Amino acid sequence: MNPAQLKLLAAAAVALFFIALGLGGSAGYWLTARHYRPVVAEAQKQANQAGEALAGCKITAGSLEGQVGEQNLTIQSLVAEAQNREASAKAAGARARQDAEVDYQAANRIQRERTGGDPAATAAAVIDQELGL
Repeated sequence: MNPAQLKLLAAAAVALFFIALGLGGSAGYWLTARHYRPVVAEAQKQANQAGEALAGCKITAGSLEGQVGEQNLTIQSLVAEAQNREASAKAAGARARQDAEVDYQAANRIQRERTGGDPAATAAAVIDQELGL
């Protein structure tokens, strides 16, 4: 073999090597794609479902936050109303005690006049009257 034929043979071997490498790479790509395409499709499907679930959760969370805010406002108004009722009841009780004090003093004065004015004697007379003695 002469040197020109050797060069041609070497070039053919290199070309054959690259053709085989290209065919091997293509076959590897095809086999890999055939294997992983369903796996990737399932992963994308699960990712889409998870995204939809997350969006639903965010919507629900926003709704619940709004409801909690409304409940807090309602609770605050109920507490304020309860405090107002308590203050009104205390004021009404104080007025009732003040109004009753005048009547109570008048009743005590009348009882003392009837029994002579001694509180002990008045109490004894009232007890005796209650017991029927």
